[in-house]
Amino acid sequence: MILLSFDIEEFDLPRENGVEYSLREGMEVSVEGTNLILDVLKENDVRATFFCTGNFAMNAPDVMRRIMDEGHEVACHGVDHFEPHETDFELSKQMIEDVCGIEAVGYRQPRMFPVIESEIKKAGYWYNSSLNPAFIPGRYMNLSTPRTWFMKDGVMQIPSSVTPILRFPLFWLSLHNLPEKLYHMLVRRVLKKDGYFVTYFHPWEFYELKEHPEFKASFVIKRNSGSAMVKRLDNLVKMLKKEGHEFMTYKEFVELKKGI
Repeated sequence: MILLSFDIEEFDLPRENGVEYSLREGMEVSVEGTNLILDVLKENDVRATFFCTGNFAMNAPDVMRRIMDEGHEVACHGVDHFEPHETDFELSKQMIEDVCGIEAVGYRQPRMFPVIESEIKKAGYWYNSSLNPAFIPGRYMNLSTPRTWFMKDGVMQIPSSVTPILRFPLFWLSLHNLPEKLYHMLVRRVLKKDGYFVTYFHPWEFYELKEHPEFKASFVIKRNSGSAMVKRLDNLVKMLKKEGHEFMTYKEFVELKKGI
């Protein structure tokens, strides 16, 4: 089982690097990237889960409609990606549901920051996918948390996949920088061990970041961005499909594991 997901947010990387960048500019980058992602998924006939900020949904209703029309799940990713708050759980859900006309049952906190599961449950979510169970200096220190899905305070926790034992992360940055054959090999190892694979990407990774030095993006982020990342995503999906793996949304995964 493949749980492929995308954090659909307003592009705020320049702001993280001290560069003034407006919401309008950030939306232009992310809308372009999201449509490129959707093109790859449509070509390969696979479905994914899109964790969307309230800002993105309110400013790109046509893209949200395309996501749903093409059979993908819409989940919540806070309100403002640059300034996330623990109190965004309910507002994020309300904004997504108002724009999309659906019930949003999943949540992922911007930048995979910690959340309070009891508050997640109170807001009406079935699952939380805000955990990268790896050690990444300056970002995550989660070596003592479970690698695979578990229940906490009545909410299913769906961590991003990491390799067994060493817990090497297999999220977006790994596909940018590892040789593709090595990345694919590590994905197969996780599938053999866990029976499923969870990963996530962002729309701005599919934008030609190398052409914009003013963003002050680091080399590891710019590497294989844009058209190169489109190709890498396409290659990954094709490899997984060829090997007979089923793609499903996070909601479907929860329903399967809980027998809903």
